[in-house]
Amino acid sequence: MTRKQLFTQVTAWFQDNMPVAQTELHYRNPFELLVAVILSAQCTDKRVNMITPPLFERYPAPELLAEATPDEVFAMIKSCSYPNNKSKHLVGMARVLVDKFNGQVPEKMDELIQLPGVGRKTANVIVSVVFNQPALAVDTHVFRVSQRIGLTANAKTPADTEKQLCKYFPRHLWGTAHHWLILHGRYVCTARKPKCQNCGLSDFCLFKRFKV
Repeated sequence: MTRKQLFTQVTAWFQDNMPVAQTELHYRNPFELLVAVILSAQCTDKRVNMITPPLFERYPAPELLAEATPDEVFAMIKSCSYPNNKSKHLVGMARVLVDKFNGQVPEKMDELIQLPGVGRKTANVIVSVVFNQPALAVDTHVFRVSQRIGLTANAKTPADTEKQLCKYFPRHLWGTAHHWLILHGRYVCTARKPKCQNCGLSDFCLFKRFKV
C-alpha cells in the first residue's frame, strides 16, 4: 500500500466513524481558547476545563489578566502541569495582546507566536479552530498516532510530522485531521496500552501489523 492509499483509507474511515471532530476544551471566545490551549500543554483537557471557569470569571478579558501578577494566576491554575511557567506565560501573553494587538487575538501565525507561551502547535490550533484557516497542529497524540499508523515516516519532530501530514491530507481537512488523530490517541491509540482490539484502523495500521 502506498502512502497516498493509506491516507485515503484513514481519511475515509474517520469520515465514516468520526464525522464530527472538534476540540474538547471549553471556551466562549478566542481569548478563552488561547488561555485554555496554553494551559493544556502536558495537561488533560478535562483538568483544564476544571481550572478555566473560575479563571475566566476573574479574568474575562486580556486587559484584566494583564494587570494580574503571575503569583495570583498561579494560585488559580496550580492543579495543572507546570503552573509556575504557565502563570508567567498567561500574564505575559495578556500584556502583549494589550500592548501590541489592542487586546485582540491575532489571526496570523507570525503574530501569534510573538505571544509568550504560544508555539507553533498552539498557534495552529487558534488559526484553525477560531479563524477557520487550514492548519494542522501536532501535539503528542498526533505525533504518536501518526507514527504508529504509518502516516509519517522517520519524522523526528512535530514540524516534520506536520509537513508530512499536510502533504497527504487534503488542505480543507487539515484542521479536522488534527482532531481525528488527537481524539483517536486520547481514547483508542493510547500511549501505554493502545486498544488495538477496538481500533477500526487496525487492518492497515503499521503498529498493529508488527506488534508482537
